[in-house]
Amino acid sequence: MTDTVHPADAAAPDGAAGADASAGRSATRATIHDVAAAAGVSRQTVTRAMNGMYGISAATQERVLAAASALHYRPSRFGRGLVTGGDRQLGLVVNDLRNPYSPELAAAVLGLAAARGWNVMLADVGLAGDSDRAVQALGAQTDVVIGYLGIRAPEWIERLGTVPVVELDPAGEVLRGAVRIDPASAVEDLADHLTATGVRHPVIVDASHTGRPSSRGLLVLDALRRRGHRPEIAIAEASTSEHGAAMAARALERFPAVDAVVAFNDVMALGVLAACRRAGVDVPGRVRVVGVDGLAVGTLVAPT
Repeated sequence: MTDTVHPADAAAPDGAAGADASAGRSATRATIHDVAAAAGVSRQTVTRAMNGMYGISAATQERVLAAASALHYRPSRFGRGLVTGGDRQLGLVVNDLRNPYSPELAAAVLGLAAARGWNVMLADVGLAGDSDRAVQALGAQTDVVIGYLGIRAPEWIERLGTVPVVELDPAGEVLRGAVRIDPASAVEDLADHLTATGVRHPVIVDASHTGRPSSRGLLVLDALRRRGHRPEIAIAEASTSEHGAAMAARALERFPAVDAVVAFNDVMALGVLAACRRAGVDVPGRVRVVGVDGLAVGTLVAPT
């Protein structure tokens, strides 16, 4: 699979926010000196105004805050860290630590961050009682936020204000920076493999909160159709093993000729395997099962 970086508002590890072309902002992050000049005050007055300190009038504070907002200024945590000796902080958003994908992602991010002198703070928006508050608190304590924001991305990015954000595999338009995961070439290889091994009646077990095929599901559907297959597709509302098992059980009942199941991810594939085992269906003898992700847990089941 191919990872593609989209720097719509690129957030570099040095803490500098990139350009937002639609808003016409400068490519250079505004400094405290810029705010002071725009408000006609000293740098010390900006510091007092931004931190709600005594020693300035309400009118002056209001003028400083207005200038800061217009310049998209955010006090530099990195700058304060240089004084206090603190490390730079990266905020990671995941949507469910019970999903084996999330801890594997977190472990990879922690390793990469540590090698560059960054600390990592994590927010699980799937398990948090108040996901809005969790994201906002993460942004207040970190220099940049990365992770899976899903359909809440526009709202959460607005809540994060000027905090640099890098979405992982965004669900929609890239609003700041993003890394897209492109499975197109892998899907083509998969379709070739299934065709070469004699698969004739594949079923796609997809996951989408909209009830329509996901972008990944559409890629698989198109690749199989171009090779002469007429795949069925079952769409679950969530990409869990329970939903994978339920969709597979239904497919085995409705389509007795099914000889391959392509699952949205490895977790759903584990559910498919469980459903096949309960139904007495031999895998891979009668039905081939494939998932997307390559998680370590996939090597611990039989067949792998």
